[in-house]
Amino acid sequence: MSKPDHTKEFTTANRAAWDEVAPIHHRHNQENLIAAFSQPGFSCLDEVETRRLKELDVAGKHVAQICCNNGRELLSVKNLGAARCVGFDGSQGFLDHGQELADTAGLDVEFVCCDVYDIDKKYKNSFDLVTITIGVLSWMPDIHRFFTVVASLIKPGGALFIYEQHPILEMVAPANEDAPIEWELSYFHTEPYVETGGLDYFGGETYDAKPVMSFSHKMSDIIMAALGNDLFIEHFEEFPHHISNAWWNVEKSDIGLPMCYTLVLRKAE
Repeated sequence: MSKPDHTKEFTTANRAAWDEVAPIHHRHNQENLIAAFSQPGFSCLDEVETRRLKELDVAGKHVAQICCNNGRELLSVKNLGAARCVGFDGSQGFLDHGQELADTAGLDVEFVCCDVYDIDKKYKNSFDLVTITIGVLSWMPDIHRFFTVVASLIKPGGALFIYEQHPILEMVAPANEDAPIEWELSYFHTEPYVETGGLDYFGGETYDAKPVMSFSHKMSDIIMAALGNDLFIEHFEEFPHHISNAWWNVEKSDIGLPMCYTLVLRKAE
């Protein structure tokens, strides 16, 4: 007997939680981002991401970002010289933030509001490069199906670039830098992790938050889901530095856990 598919139920709940925090993030961060994107050529990308994108010859490429949040990374990619840029996200509120930043910067980008599992087939084989960054994969209940959708967007010979928090961090309860390390979940945990503390990782504002479901995917799950969708590993590197807004205790502890990684996957010609 096959297991029931709760993918739509999970993504709908997460979309509601993401919509709920959009005005809070806007209040805490949008003014700073507007000031930043008023400067020609501004980029919010760190040195690791910038270097890898340049090695992928992003200039002149057609680029999509999956779960693009408020568009700040996609706009930074555009400022690196990318051609057509399309950002997909489930929250219209966050995409409205992105459009505000694009208008400020005078950059031509396209924002599409949809469930990532329901991206329109008109985008099939449309992009030389697709990007996924911090916090996306843990929101995906069906990782294989997610990679099926993402792989369909990439042109033959194109690439997928992932810059994500390392899945081993899901074992540790996230906390501020002075908190001790508390081992919370098994690396092999498979049930949804329900969070009700809200999603304001900029201002730390508390509110009566809608629940959000996150999912632990082992590194082997991620790699095999990609390989199972005709994507081939071109580059993989793990790093000790912190790119999330959660595991400050792990960063401060300096216990030697990998905290993030880059993964480049190539679609066959």
